[in-house]
Amino acid sequence: MKSFIERFLKMEAAGGILLMLAAAVAMFMANNAWLSQAYFAFLDTPLQVRIAELDINKPLLLWINDGLMAIFFLVIGLEVKRELIEGALSSKERALLPVVAAVGGMVVPALVYLLFNMGDAELAKGWAIPAATDIAFALGVMALLGKRVPASLKVFLLALAIADDLGVIIVIALFYTSELAIVPAIWAACATLGLYLLNRRGHGGLTAYLILGTVLWVAVLKSGVHATLAGVIVGFMVPIKAKLGGSPLKKLEHALHPASSFIIVPIFAFANAGVPLAGISLESFQSPLALGVMLGLLVGKPLGIYTASRFAIRVGLAKLPEGSNNMQLFATSILCGIGFTMSIFISSLAFSGQTDLIALSRLAILAGSIGAALLGYGLLRWSTRGLASKQQRQYGGIADTAQHPSS
Repeated sequence: MKSFIERFLKMEAAGGILLMLAAAVAMFMANNAWLSQAYFAFLDTPLQVRIAELDINKPLLLWINDGLMAIFFLVIGLEVKRELIEGALSSKERALLPVVAAVGGMVVPALVYLLFNMGDAELAKGWAIPAATDIAFALGVMALLGKRVPASLKVFLLALAIADDLGVIIVIALFYTSELAIVPAIWAACATLGLYLLNRRGHGGLTAYLILGTVLWVAVLKSGVHATLAGVIVGFMVPIKAKLGGSPLKKLEHALHPASSFIIVPIFAFANAGVPLAGISLESFQSPLALGVMLGLLVGKPLGIYTASRFAIRVGLAKLPEGSNNMQLFATSILCGIGFTMSIFISSLAFSGQTDLIALSRLAILAGSIGAALLGYGLLRWSTRGLASKQQRQYGGIADTAQHPSS
């Protein structure tokens, strides 16, 4: 049993499989007559931490979404910084195609969503829901095809998803922040300054970063800015090289990555994917909200990514990933329509407190993501048929860099 678990966790698709399994269990429990009450009661369990005047009192669901997901965003911050400094986004030549593709893959699905929901100010708040890509899910589906997929295409998908994550972080900070509380914001600024000074000194001890990071998380939580952004700030402040040697960033990323992929993201999926289907009919999927989300993921995402990529290639700004062709690029663009984790997260921010809109948007996310996964997998499988093993040997050294999905 132990060897089976070890082999499973080493699979590229493991994170995506656990994600799908957690979501399936949540949907089953939420719609089971005997288990649904226990499922929702569990998520509503109140948890309180109080130290003197500091009081954090939230249901378990919000501890997961505000607390555990801050660690998830910390890992994203670490990965984005590493890729910007020495990875797939570290040079203009390497970064241009995935960055241009990511921009197209955020703008077009947002426009598709607004095309259906522009007339309703409340629904229009969900414009960013189909703009996100779930890197763990997308890489997991691609990994199911094994060595027949050119490794350079995996690197392109990884870099695109990381650029997409950075874009989503900016969107959350700018558009999904409530009213700012001044005193906590000042504490957050002081904690950020402390992290910056540690970084400038090249301090290599992670304990100081994590202590200040915890202070920052509490301050950001109380300030009205979404608490997960604290994780991103800490990730960017941890130095990639310490003054006395070693890499604190890589050490922390290596320590947190398995927990993020195999524990935090599945827990988030279990807590958020359980949508009751009572009262949901085929007509529900014809609503502007559902159509905007589904078509944003299924049509807008691949259209934006592929069109932007082809434009960059056509004008000579970038090159097609080595060993791949246009059909494989298009299939990869469709896989990026798997929004899931990040899309569900944004839906909870866009429609905070509106359970009906959250439930419908999450069903649309599930439908659009599953459709993108099946269509992308089928087209990628067809477009890579008969791929020579010579290609994999040529790019095999790059493949390892694509084995670190973050969401």
